[in-house]
Amino acid sequence: MNLWEIFVAIVLGIVEGLTEFAPISSTGHMIIVDDLLFRSKELFSPPVANTFKVVIQLGSIMAVVVVFKDRFLNLLGLKKNITVDQRLGDRLKLGQIIVGLLPFGVLGLIFEDVIDTYLFSVQTVMIGLMGGAVLMIAADGFRPKRPTTETVDQMSYKQALYMGLFQCFALCPGFSRMGSTLSGGVLLGMSHRAASDFSFMMAVPVMMGASAVSLLKNWEYMTAGALPFFIAGFMSAFLFALVSIRFFLRIIQRVKLVPFAIYRILLAALIWLLYF
Repeated sequence: MNLWEIFVAIVLGIVEGLTEFAPISSTGHMIIVDDLLFRSKELFSPPVANTFKVVIQLGSIMAVVVVFKDRFLNLLGLKKNITVDQRLGDRLKLGQIIVGLLPFGVLGLIFEDVIDTYLFSVQTVMIGLMGGAVLMIAADGFRPKRPTTETVDQMSYKQALYMGLFQCFALCPGFSRMGSTLSGGVLLGMSHRAASDFSFMMAVPVMMGASAVSLLKNWEYMTAGALPFFIAGFMSAFLFALVSIRFFLRIIQRVKLVPFAIYRILLAALIWLLYF
């Protein structure tokens, strides 16, 4: 076991865990940090390094399962956790999650090779950061003055489908899955918290599926020596995501999207100065 490789995995896991639940692109941040400091493609093969950047997000997703465990058990019919909205007849349904996943799943499978081969680059991240910032500023600027959907239990199948379509922007690294879905939800009349909750819940099957596809595709490149690298990154991402997800849920209703958009623009400008 190489201690430097473990250190690299832990640092990238910290970056992933801290940025996964903010609309600033965790994948983009990992690509930037890795390219500037570590160059993991030189430690392992490029397919293994790219797979790591996908699979490591499972650590953060497990944090979602922990934080939203009652909600997931309720969706699966394993636990009744009744809220005010549910007493009034409203309840988020598993079918709405599935509807939201379909656009991203279909396009992800079609363009998976293109994304893996051509889009895992700093230049793509810079473009994605700027594009996502524009979308987020537009979402806060054109959102309804008063949300029509205050909680995730009040959302419709139509809103679930449109949020799934907005999620497709995140196929471009740097755009941010959280940023695109949250912006879409806000434009559709959802509160920032309701859109965040639905985005978090969609993230679990999305990232599990993406990780499975990436692992199967690059399985021939995997070696026993890469296993500690993956485990260290996974655990690091999980622990730091547990902290960041609770923090984000506390502040998103108050700060909205524009501050995150400004950060993205500044980061894209910094990348331009460093690279070009």
